[in-house]
Amino acid sequence: MAFGFGVLRRSSREFWSMTPRELASARDGIFGKPRAPLARADLAALMRAFPDCEDQRQ
Repeated sequence: MAFGFGVLRRSSREFWSMTPRELASARDGIFGKPRAPLARADLAALMRAFPDCEDQRQ
């Protein structure tokens, strides 16, 4: 509702007449399509490449 009223600035009538698919399309148009989550191996590689502390770097 916050997205529909606040971001899209829809009236109550416009918001409640939207289908879930229309609402998702509006979200994707503003924020981009959701991406698939990282695979475990990809996350581990990123963590090795960019550790939180310098002393963790190998």
